[in-house]
Amino acid sequence: MSNFLIGARDQVGSIVAPFFEKHPMVASGLSRFSLMVFTFLCMSVIIFFVIDLPEGDFATAKIAELQSLGQTVDPKMIEILRETYGLDKPLLVRYWDWFSGILTGDLGMSLSTQEPVWDTIKTRLPVTLLLMSGVLIFMFATAIPIGIYSALRPYSVGDYVGTIIGFLGMATPNFVIAIIAILIGYEHFGVVITGLNSDEYLGQPMSLAKFWDSFQRSWVFILVLGTAGMATIIRKVRANLMEELNKPYVTTARAKGLSERELTMKYPVRLALIPVAATIGWKLPVLLGADIIVSQVMNMPTLGTLMLQALEKQDMVLAGDILLIMGGLTIIGTLVSDILLRLIDPRIRAGA
Repeated sequence: MSNFLIGARDQVGSIVAPFFEKHPMVASGLSRFSLMVFTFLCMSVIIFFVIDLPEGDFATAKIAELQSLGQTVDPKMIEILRETYGLDKPLLVRYWDWFSGILTGDLGMSLSTQEPVWDTIKTRLPVTLLLMSGVLIFMFATAIPIGIYSALRPYSVGDYVGTIIGFLGMATPNFVIAIIAILIGYEHFGVVITGLNSDEYLGQPMSLAKFWDSFQRSWVFILVLGTAGMATIIRKVRANLMEELNKPYVTTARAKGLSERELTMKYPVRLALIPVAATIGWKLPVLLGADIIVSQVMNMPTLGTLMLQALEKQDMVLAGDILLIMGGLTIIGTLVSDILLRLIDPRIRAGA
């Protein structure tokens, strides 16, 4: 039997290997896909077990809530609640019940609201994705030109101004910037900038007017989160580009009469952006982590505030699903980084 399996393996390898040699991109894609699946699986295990680490569970949190309201609770009620919500099952059994449901598209029932998790998050997920996309676009679209300008004109007034703005954004906590923006909007302009929609659009179906109102009120949120991440990108672009501009190939190209604009943009800028493109994958979890506090301050209906509520109530199902979605977005962000690296750096395409 073992000889048969070894022979079958060798035969399959002899067929597949030449195909992958001729199509390296397919081999690379399959390899990355398998790594993404394995990472997602490991992530689900870590998330579930970490959420279960704090002492107590949803049943004890529910009893504590009832006692804080002055109600007398029978001690046997904890056992009844744990049995009702399946919290009395072994940890591995509960993990498999949760993860197997996710594999079939069932995110489970929220313990705190007794509603399907998907019904709870489906309105917040598009808002979160749109806001985070806006933050990323603002961050990179602003920081990269500033970094390029600072590298081309080091120690100039513009270089110092961009550096100061970036470091102020990085050094100041996000929620402090959000509070300052709210106070300025209210004191000087008489506008309340908290919440995604004005009062007249609350509870109304989506329309062009409501979308425009959301867009007008979301730019402060994007500005607050985007400013904090600009400093790192500015410094990376500046340092990398200054290093590239001092290399011999740039001196040679300049001596041959190549214009400064073409000389800068053709190779040095592209090479300087490689480390920046590689950071998109881990920028997402950083933004989503900061989103929890800023969304709470600015009353934004994102997944961050929903996860905070789930963790406070020890709703493992809801919190685990949200964290897994955030982890999946991180994996997608890493894939986007890989694609951008292939587009920017021809050496990576050649080695694929």
